Amino acid sequence: MTQLDLRPDPDIRVKKYKIGCIGAGMIMAECHLAAYADAGFDVVAIASRTKSRAVEVANRWSIPTVHDTPEALMSNSDVEIVDIAYPPDQQPALIRAALAAPNVKGILAQKPLALTLEEAVALRDEAAAAGKVLSVNQNMRFDQSMQVLKQLLDQGALGEPVFAQINMNAIPHWQGFLEDYDRLTLANMSVHHLDVLRFLFGEPADVTSVTRKDPRTTFAHDDGIVATTLRFESGVLALSLEDVWAGPREEGFEDDQVITWRVEGTNGVAKGSIGWPTGAPSTLSYASASHSDGKWVTPAWDTMWFPHAFIGVMEQLQYALDSGTTPVLNVADNVRTMALVEAAYQSIEHGKTVRMTDIKH
Repeated sequence: MTQLDLRPDPDIRVKKYKIGCIGAGMIMAECHLAAYADAGFDVVAIASRTKSRAVEVANRWSIPTVHDTPEALMSNSDVEIVDIAYPPDQQPALIRAALAAPNVKGILAQKPLALTLEEAVALRDEAAAAGKVLSVNQNMRFDQSMQVLKQLLDQGALGEPVFAQINMNAIPHWQGFLEDYDRLTLANMSVHHLDVLRFLFGEPADVTSVTRKDPRTTFAHDDGIVATTLRFESGVLALSLEDVWAGPREEGFEDDQVITWRVEGTNGVAKGSIGWPTGAPSTLSYASASHSDGKWVTPAWDTMWFPHAFIGVMEQLQYALDSGTTPVLNVADNVRTMALVEAAYQSIEHGKTVRMTDIKH
């Protein structure tokens, strides 16, 4: 059996930059700030649309300064990284304000970066012109099972990848602001899976998506349940399913929400689960002809996607600033994920397979 170097969580190489947080909702209060406290990152200020909520979150996480507005936070000379957790229709204006702030060195934005591919491309180009580092919080890449899966692929344990599948049968909490948008599951849930498939296998050659409305979602929408097929330039065929219905959930109905994944290669197989629906760590097992004598091996860890993956997201930005290198989650790479989402919507609209070369970005 060949010894593999498998690390579910990245090392913390740099944590010297001072962070200003914009937003005080669930994702900031329960994920970002929990992760930053665990890692020892320095959060010096917070602002939100509702100052009382920002004060409450600041008191909980011992953040020394609460600003009345996001713009005031960006003017705080101590703030070097702006961490944004705002709805995507409001995020571009905040990014542009941060790009103009002399003291701001780096920006961490939420996904989706914007409501349209055109806006995402504009933000990419404006960040480059400003000479500022703009990173996008595609945090599923730092889920522990995805990190280990990527290492298995890179170390050749699975051979050449042949087939991959992500099956989500789980009910997301749709944030209220999504009711005002004309895009739902693909832009806000599938984007995790499509991005992580790019992380694992490179660039897709084409995409085919189909959808139906979700019976549980009461506001107007088109993309409820979504099934997407990707064919990659490498030859990999991948399926991504977002079943946000997941069956009835009335009183007495036993909950079986789950997200599973599987990757098959010429030399081995890996499979696992994503733990967020049940609040448990994600899992992974692999069997490799060359690295485990064909026997199943199951590494274990105690950390979880929410909140611990957000440590890696902030660390890769801090490391990029310190080393002068491009962050792993850089905006130019994220535009390619946004282009993939756009191609999926075009596939749904026109009822056909869309080649990525037809999506201008």
